[in-house]
Amino acid sequence: MKSHNHLFAQITAFDNLLLAARRAQKGKRFKPGCARFNLNLERELLRLQQELVAGTYRHGPYHDFFINDPKRRLISAAPYRDRVVHHALCNVIEPLFDRTFIHDTYACRRDKGTHAAVNRYTHYARRYRYVLKCDVRKYFPSIECQGAA
Repeated sequence: MKSHNHLFAQITAFDNLLLAARRAQKGKRFKPGCARFNLNLERELLRLQQELVAGTYRHGPYHDFFINDPKRRLISAAPYRDRVVHHALCNVIEPLFDRTFIHDTYACRRDKGTHAAVNRYTHYARRYRYVLKCDVRKYFPSIECQGAA
């Protein structure tokens, strides 16, 4: 197993946090939480960086709501500030993990997604008599997180 050094310093670097804030605002620019954060962007990022480095950062409460697409699903949305931290983390670790995934992993990957998965499914469905399609019911709510408040 390969190890990587200095990842936390890369995650908490101001340039990475700035990039993360830009990526987190995609599709959220006019939402109140995003607007408040961006009003004092530099100060917010410096405070976030300080909390991360000092180990005092705490994830905020999720906002839960339901969507019907096509079935009713519970969505838990993180506060905008936490979305910035999520993007900062992903900016650094995604390239490291992505190259270890098998080709047919489609969720949350660049140049993959739903359309690529459907195309691949169609390819297999035409070639093989049986195809397994499954979804693990309520998987994420079942995960017990260490250190969660």
